[in-house]
Amino acid sequence: MKKIMDWLGNSFAPKMNEICGRPWIAAVSSSMQKIIPFILTGSMIYFYNVFRSYITVLPDLGVIAAYSFGLISLILAFVMAQQCMEKLNHPFYTTSAGLVAIAVFIMFIMPVTDESGNMIIIQARLGATGIAAGMIAGLFVSVIFHLYAKLKFLENSTTLPDFVSGWINNIIPMVIALSVSMILVFKCKIDVFEVILSVFSPIANFGQTLPGFILVCLIPAFLYTMGISSWLFGAVTTPIFLAGIQANIDAVAAGGAATNIVTSETVFTAALITMGGMGATLGLNILMLGSKSKKLKTLGRIFIGPSIFNINEPVMFGAPVVFNPLLMLPMWVNSITGPIVIWIAMSTGLLNIPSKLIQVGQIPAPVSSVMITEDLRAVIWYLILFVVYLATWYPFFKVYEKQVLREETEEAGVN
Repeated sequence: MKKIMDWLGNSFAPKMNEICGRPWIAAVSSSMQKIIPFILTGSMIYFYNVFRSYITVLPDLGVIAAYSFGLISLILAFVMAQQCMEKLNHPFYTTSAGLVAIAVFIMFIMPVTDESGNMIIIQARLGATGIAAGMIAGLFVSVIFHLYAKLKFLENSTTLPDFVSGWINNIIPMVIALSVSMILVFKCKIDVFEVILSVFSPIANFGQTLPGFILVCLIPAFLYTMGISSWLFGAVTTPIFLAGIQANIDAVAAGGAATNIVTSETVFTAALITMGGMGATLGLNILMLGSKSKKLKTLGRIFIGPSIFNINEPVMFGAPVVFNPLLMLPMWVNSITGPIVIWIAMSTGLLNIPSKLIQVGQIPAPVSSVMITEDLRAVIWYLILFVVYLATWYPFFKVYEKQVLREETEEAGVN
């Protein structure tokens, strides 16, 4: 175990942090964080609609969701290009690259023009369904602007005013990006949107399987125990989650049933798999409250408030779980058993599959569990999982507790 921990701490974690810090990777990760407010705005409207379904006199606020979450792919195209330019240290191009990415994305979704000259866009392509296309559009434009910026054309020109050289340096990469997109879409008649979906489809389909579900939960938890931000993995999970919940919303609206289990609502908002936070650390916090160690009991009391609201940074770095071999392993185990239990429950019809976009993850469970699944049986599954998680934490915690008690005894003897 010591050799493994040494490798994780001295080789794996530093290398991963180095990878996460590279401009392109950092830009993708940052972009996923930047679009969260738009997702949450849509989530709040879906949350509001839960009450509106019972109080019918409340006004319809669906337009707000349509112009926030409903435009998420378009927004991501801009943010992706803007963040790439920022992380690649091209501040001059942040706005123009983002705006060009919007134009390219609109080409990718292939709008049609009617007899009156009106542009008609399929709204579904602007929403979660097109998030992969929005990402690719932003990256495509970023590559062109980045390569052009490296040429440093007219950088030290003495014959042209700065604002003129600035115009030229915006126009050239803009024309290149739009020209390539025009050739692909309007000359070659390639539906880039459908091509991207077909390429992404195997990843999305695997994500909606049990092995995919386990990996979606385990990999971020594993990285988290290394002190590595799980936001990096958001570039993979966000398209899977959003496409999954959008398909569920559409299916229910058409009179069908939700079938996609792997969504952010299932993984996070319901707070069954992430009970107390990623890795189900609420059980650990409860054990700390009853610890014989003064240190652990005090920390448990400090951390219990955030844990109830599924915020586990304090316990992760304060217990600590991060780089603590005795507490890392049960967290990994919980990130496997939780998805398995929920998959069995939802796939067999013993628990409803979420069909509303609600990503307000700080609602305490099991209140959030019932709200997200619209199923009172969620309370039963909450209790079952709580017992499973607690049993998983217990033996590892007791060993760690003995270690801390020994350290406290030694410190008391010295004093």
